[in-house]
Amino acid sequence: MAEPSACLFICVDNKGYEASLELRKIHVALPDAAAEQLGQLRIVDESGEDSLYPGARFIATDLPSAARHAVLELA
Repeated sequence: MAEPSACLFICVDNKGYEASLELRKIHVALPDAAAEQLGQLRIVDESGEDSLYPGARFIATDLPSAARHAVLELA
């Protein structure tokens, strides 16, 4: 299960990362202050591992508590 402090983002651009990022899918982003200062997000991708991706490829999503819990349970 993902960390409770993880944030959720929707992928809006997977060009060049089609095997790693699913377009319009909710992805879990793990906290990484250094990456964020560089405009990147630490995203748990399709491999199940976390990697750095440009933040511009995602938009943050704020789900209701029950939906957020369900998404993080599956992560």
